[in-house]
Amino acid sequence: MTDLNKPNEHSIRMLTLVEPHDCSYLPNRQANSIFVDSKTPPNWQQYCQLSHLGFRRSGNHYYRPQCPSCDACKSCRIRVFGINLNSKRFKRILAKSNNLQITLSPATFSPEHYDLYHKYISVRHQDGDMYPPTVEQYKSFIVGAAPYNKIMEVRDQDHKLISCTAIDFLDDGISAVYTYYDPAIEKISPGTLAVLLLCKMAKNNLLDYLYLGYWVKNSQKMHYKAQYRPLEIFNGEEWHLLNDEN
Repeated sequence: MTDLNKPNEHSIRMLTLVEPHDCSYLPNRQANSIFVDSKTPPNWQQYCQLSHLGFRRSGNHYYRPQCPSCDACKSCRIRVFGINLNSKRFKRILAKSNNLQITLSPATFSPEHYDLYHKYISVRHQDGDMYPPTVEQYKSFIVGAAPYNKIMEVRDQDHKLISCTAIDFLDDGISAVYTYYDPAIEKISPGTLAVLLLCKMAKNNLLDYLYLGYWVKNSQKMHYKAQYRPLEIFNGEEWHLLNDEN
């Protein structure tokens, strides 16, 4: 059992799965996680501490990979005051948002949000473990009742919802939980646009980091994150800059 305590804070318990499972990122690897016991959910301060230690939130689950024979999954975060949003490519992508409406809404259940999620998963991820999408699955993954759980909505000029990103506001940054969008808008690079918009949002709120989940060097699924520099990765003890060797 591991405790994270501050005055007037409760203790939380850490657990691991009894049996490892097949890794989603690397072939022929077994994966496991350390996670917070659902009976002792963290408050916001503890969640921030956990994020500093490489943990992520998925619905009501707070976890970090802890695999039996591999440590390839590294938590990563962008230094938002260091990233060059005026690079030729990023500037071109951000320009596509000039006529879009960007707003924050509570991370409560919305049929409109779910319909977009259902379309996204059904078209883009039929081979993934989130297919077929269901309301229950969506609620357990995206919905959050805490005031720091938000949805960044992107709407077109006709006020049609075209993209959503579930985010959490932390004490030192924003954590990007998941982005889903209308597959018809691929041409505006919606995934990259969401990251760039969140970098701007973090800057505007004087927050230093955008947490992006995990970096796995030899996973093709994760290569896109290397475009966001400076990118820090957590080695289990401290955060340091990603370079071509790690």
